[in-house]
Amino acid sequence: MKILLVGEYSRLHNSLKEGLVVLGHEVTLIATGDLFKKFPADIQLQRKYDYGLGRKLKIVVFKLSGIDLTSVALRGQFNKQKELLKGYDVVQLINENPFGVSVSVEREIITYLKDHNKKLFLLSCGTDHISVTYAFQKKFRYSVLTPYFDGKISKAQYASVLKYISPKHKAFHDFVFEQIDGVIASDLDYHIPLEGHKKYLGLIPNPVNVDQLKFTPLIISEKIIIFHGINRRTYFKKGSDYFEKALQIIQKKYPEKVDIITVENLPYHEYINKYDRAHIVLDQVFAYDQGYNALEAMSKGKVVFTGAEKEFQDYYRLDAPVAINALPDVQSIANHLEELIMNPDKLIEIGRNATAFIDDHHHYKKIAQKYINTWKS
Repeated sequence: MKILLVGEYSRLHNSLKEGLVVLGHEVTLIATGDLFKKFPADIQLQRKYDYGLGRKLKIVVFKLSGIDLTSVALRGQFNKQKELLKGYDVVQLINENPFGVSVSVEREIITYLKDHNKKLFLLSCGTDHISVTYAFQKKFRYSVLTPYFDGKISKAQYASVLKYISPKHKAFHDFVFEQIDGVIASDLDYHIPLEGHKKYLGLIPNPVNVDQLKFTPLIISEKIIIFHGINRRTYFKKGSDYFEKALQIIQKKYPEKVDIITVENLPYHEYINKYDRAHIVLDQVFAYDQGYNALEAMSKGKVVFTGAEKEFQDYYRLDAPVAINALPDVQSIANHLEELIMNPDKLIEIGRNATAFIDDHHHYKKIAQKYINTWKS
């Protein structure tokens, strides 16, 4: 098959592409790199006017004219590549807003892709209209909107999430769902809101390229190393404030037993190398299932604090822990950390379970075949 993957989050489409290529398919990835993470793509579009003086100019122009310079620049780049973006058997969007630009430009792009290719599919693997609406209605026990409900983030600061439930975006969402042949969820946080939707094709777990991630059995010789990677843009959304407070408790109580590594806003290749020494990786709080960073760390045999709720345990029929369910509760996180510090054998056991789980349920070749089967059906 000839496949076009549109957009990138957390390396999902890159890993999927690698699996598809191994299976003998022809794959092209077009993306902007996901901000500072700088993921590669076959056709690399540049998000302009997002930083420094360019951003200030963009704000002024938008206030005066309503024109978004980033969207205009990206439309121009896309149009220059049009001949390379047609004739595919399958096109898959990473999100209903795959490039993160204005809905008018996204509408033009999606219309072109629909008109010039055979099938169009959508992933639900990040904030979108259905998942945000579900969270806004407080149907989850906690969600990415919990920090907003708790007053930690203002409406203006959370505009990038709340936009998905605006009337303007709802109209765009309806347009997208008219164009697509189906929508696929990448984990339970998106599967649960989509259940029962007429265009929902089911959950296909995130693909993880285990061949690029070396499993190293955890060895506890001196201190237990805890890694916390912070993205300032999603600090409260990921629950990093809970992790930092829990780490303060642990550092004060066990200074001779732990070494804490904290990094911020690193490109992907630097980030993944930084946590190689770690035994424990703190990923995110407001989730029922694991995101991409957590899965890659689990593949390497790390013990990850992330989403691992009862719904996740039940879905995969797990009888042994593969990760630590990180609740929005500082003392709970600190207690789990303390238990692992005092019981290193448990760390080693969970690390092994984690790697086996990724091989069983997220192996990139197995997942690529599931996509092929779903697209064909």
